[in-house]
Amino acid sequence: MWDNRGTLAARGILLPGYTRRDHSRASRDLRGTPRPDSDPADPWTGEWDVLIGQALCAREAAVISDEVLVASTAEQADRAVWSLLPAEVHVVVTVRDFATLLWAEWQEEVKCRGTEPWEAWLEGVVGAGPAAGRRDASWFWKIHDTLAILDTWSRHIPPDHVHVITMPRQGPAGALWERFASVLGTDAGGVDIDGARSNPSLGAVEAEFLRRMNQALPAQMPDWFYTRNIKRILAHDILSARPGQTRLILPPGLEAWACAQSESLVASLRESKYHIVGDLADLLPVPAAGSYLGPSDHPAEALLDAAVHAVAAMAHTHYQQIFPPRPPRQRLGPRQRLSKLKWAMLNGPRTKRVLRNASRRPGVRRLRVLIWRVLMRPDRHR
Repeated sequence: MWDNRGTLAARGILLPGYTRRDHSRASRDLRGTPRPDSDPADPWTGEWDVLIGQALCAREAAVISDEVLVASTAEQADRAVWSLLPAEVHVVVTVRDFATLLWAEWQEEVKCRGTEPWEAWLEGVVGAGPAAGRRDASWFWKIHDTLAILDTWSRHIPPDHVHVITMPRQGPAGALWERFASVLGTDAGGVDIDGARSNPSLGAVEAEFLRRMNQALPAQMPDWFYTRNIKRILAHDILSARPGQTRLILPPGLEAWACAQSESLVASLRESKYHIVGDLADLLPVPAAGSYLGPSDHPAEALLDAAVHAVAAMAHTHYQQIFPPRPPRQRLGPRQRLSKLKWAMLNGPRTKRVLRNASRRPGVRRLRVLIWRVLMRPDRHR
């Protein structure tokens, strides 16, 4: 959507904020996520109010999207819905089959500095306790107990305003976008999905290497530094790009349990009054092909190869950070120079930091919405 922001805006579909990170900051504000004093990022207090102030400028529809919004408590979800009134509020949740979800979530834990081995992590998910309290007992269930999440977010909106999109198991690359576009009420065509941002996946060897590296990292390294330098650069840019990666499957003893979880979810969604977009059969796991090989079962030579590749790539990245290549000079016309000056004055690093630091005040939050309207001109397509 961000790559096609102008096209969607012409259709009346607005993405508030300047980048998707503004949605992440707003989500942290809504959920009361603490910010360490050592974090060089600007404070995110007040970011939710700023983002919804921008969203309410939409002509037809606005989209606020951050995956961790599913971790909101009932009170936080209520605040989110009430803050958007009197707009017509819809909730959209994307769901995938349980077997691939487990593998994806474990490697995401590893990419966020996790150190728990694959099999031990699975035991924790399975043994999290009864459904009534497992969201409080396990981060996995907090963000993936689909029925509880839907119930949390639908307390004050009609069930037909809650849209559950199933992740297509097969089909063209744009199948998921087609389903989402149908919820937005827009034609899926005319949108370029070639440059769509993906959430890079790691192979079993790469994930195991990163997990062991996490164990060796000094405790003094702050999480914000890990996110910016290890997760974004090493995990997403370097390790995920290695060819010939081996995809992890569930141990044989857990396949039946994963199938039971999926079947229970499908049955409940089928009986619900939510708007189901896609095929519920996409949520049922497909039996794994081949014999099981855990991450720690791979030969040491494979882990060594991943380590050598990672160290070499990180060294090159470090060199580029110290000696960045000079960008080509651009010749700007008078109008472009004026636009660049206006942007620097209203939304340059210094201005942005001053306003974010003062966003506890309602007047400053309103000023930031006004500046956004001046710079982004959301009403130019009215």
